Amino acid sequence: MGRRRLLLLLKPLDVYSFHQSNGFSRVTNPKVLQYLDNRCKVHKDAIEFCQDILRRKSVDWDAVFRCNLSQPIHNVDLVVTIGGDGTLLRASHFLNDSIPLLGVNSDPTQPQEVQEFGNEFDATRSSGYLCAATVKNFEQILNNILEDRTAPSEVSRMSIRVNSIPLSTYALNDVLIADPCPASVSRFSFRIRKDGQSSSSLVNCRSSGLRVSTAAGSTAAMLSAGGFAMPALSKDLQYMVREPISPAAASFGLMHGWIKPEQSMDIDWYTKEGLIYIDGSHIIHPVQHGDTIQVSSQAPILKIFLPHHLLPE
Repeated sequence: MGRRRLLLLLKPLDVYSFHQSNGFSRVTNPKVLQYLDNRCKVHKDAIEFCQDILRRKSVDWDAVFRCNLSQPIHNVDLVVTIGGDGTLLRASHFLNDSIPLLGVNSDPTQPQEVQEFGNEFDATRSSGYLCAATVKNFEQILNNILEDRTAPSEVSRMSIRVNSIPLSTYALNDVLIADPCPASVSRFSFRIRKDGQSSSSLVNCRSSGLRVSTAAGSTAAMLSAGGFAMPALSKDLQYMVREPISPAAASFGLMHGWIKPEQSMDIDWYTKEGLIYIDGSHIIHPVQHGDTIQVSSQAPILKIFLPHHLLPE
């Protein structure tokens, strides 16, 4: 086998910027300033640390900041993200089902820091839920990958169709379908289908929107809203109607449920405008009254090296 080729996808350094264009800081608390400055330094040091390790390996590699990535990733054997889950999600949107992904959490939360400053400001850092590595174990994990001593897991993603036309982005975490104004009511109906046939009754909703998550995304907004954490390798999707307004007794139990791998959810949108948010707020697709949206797990899997605590026992 020839030399492996890697791509490093980097979280930008300016996300920690706390200065306005005139050079003055928007933040005046010196502890917050020191905290933000340290976060930037820790992230920068992590990038340099990982690059130094790669320079000692028999691999070819390139590095690019995630904001500069605009085309599908090809012709590499491994993508390494250095940042947090946001950078990993960004990479997933440009990957097919053949190139594996390794996430390095460059700036993990420091428990002692949270304990010290928790009463003054939010001192949490990156959760890196899907990141298998930090600077502490990056070289060991990389060696295992390069020497074929470990294999990536296959994680489900979600496909989205609007009026039968597939969107180009597959969701790794979740989708949120809602009115552009968070204070407005979203009106829609949905049903679960299997092989083109209805496997649930039609559910009519007035609410603040609809969220559908994959297993990987079930511990994010879905869990915060009262959903359930799912095994990371589950092929099911989980859905929840957000803040339903007086649901009928017959459909109350259908406000939260599951979409099996052989099923899909068809959503009819009855609000003047709507937005489909894919894996957060950066990828948005508009919809309008009368559009039909379909979500399912019939999407290319993502090969990813998961943290040990997410692997089945």
